[in-house]
Amino acid sequence: MVTVSSPRAIHRPYQALRGSSIPPPLPLATMAACVEAGATAAAIATAICAPADAAARPTRKRVRVAMGNAGDYEETCRLGEGSFGAVVKARHRGTGEAVAIKRLGAALGGHGALLREAQLLEASGRDNPFVAGFHGLARDPSTMALSLVMEYVGPSLRDLHLRRRRSWTPLALLEATVRAAMRQLLTGASKMHERRVIHRDIKPSNILVGEGANNLGVVKICDFGLAMSMDEPPPYEPAGTLRYMAPEMLLEKPEYDERVDAWSLGCVMAELVNGWSPFQGLNEEGQLCAIFDVLGFPDGATWPWFTSTAFAAVFMAEPGMQRRNLLREHFPEKKLSKDGFEVLSGLLTCNPEKRLTAAAALKHPWFAKIDALELPKREEVASTLPKRRRVLCV
Repeated sequence: MVTVSSPRAIHRPYQALRGSSIPPPLPLATMAACVEAGATAAAIATAICAPADAAARPTRKRVRVAMGNAGDYEETCRLGEGSFGAVVKARHRGTGEAVAIKRLGAALGGHGALLREAQLLEASGRDNPFVAGFHGLARDPSTMALSLVMEYVGPSLRDLHLRRRRSWTPLALLEATVRAAMRQLLTGASKMHERRVIHRDIKPSNILVGEGANNLGVVKICDFGLAMSMDEPPPYEPAGTLRYMAPEMLLEKPEYDERVDAWSLGCVMAELVNGWSPFQGLNEEGQLCAIFDVLGFPDGATWPWFTSTAFAAVFMAEPGMQRRNLLREHFPEKKLSKDGFEVLSGLLTCNPEKRLTAAAALKHPWFAKIDALELPKREEVASTLPKRRRVLCV
């Protein structure tokens, strides 16, 4: 749920939504002005949902966003906070339902960014059981502050890994559990991509673990603060968390697509199998070197576009450059079967044109068998995070 500010996290400015699959909102400044001026809940919801040229396209389907009152919720504990704002667990006073509420800080665009995230989250999560559900917006009548109200799922994968590390429990999971988790994550991403949304920050701390039907585990993608619509034209800016960013994004390729999420899911899969991030650089250049140390340095045959980059011009001239793909050495058959490795290597392919999409990965024979997801659970406890900004390497 929480994207915590980190030296290894790259957060770039939000861009305006355009295109046909998700109605583009009014400019962020206009939407924020509606809130600051004290517009009614109905008026704010209309501003969020209405296409800028709605009069010219009256038949266009609008994204409906519910608007509620912040006073209807009682905060029970703080789940996380950082420069982005805060996420809290709360209880609806009328129904007793547990929810997660996200409030953005002014540094990330305040109301405008929150309204934009609401649109992308609603579009991605609609009829998508593997994206955290979106309940709507809540407004505090006294301050006019807005917040996102979402389904409360449970702890993140990162929370569970940290807990297991503290208890000296092995972090790696059984292949059957990894397969069950990846089936759900790839299904959630595939449905999201069908709706022309790229998440751009898939990582263990943005994957929640909860109880599904028949008490089987479920994993859900959350936090759409860095998401974008594929209908907006390039150039696109890099965004995300360093260890999970695709090579083309690290190289600042001006156009990319949903396969940047497929790369991130490959990194998550590797982490579930081995228990740690497969590529650990300290900056963009170091991250690329970490990737190529394992997957081999690309050349004109494996990735033609790469040879035109400034990074390639510097490093291709160095003698003894590692060209072999060593991924299998890091994931031997005793850890990951032949079919499982084919999915992993397909997701962790440097050239995006040759990389598996989420939809294509789901068609692989590895997913022919259905497994139950058996991830460790923990009881929810109140956060002891201090009120100051907390810096973590995620």
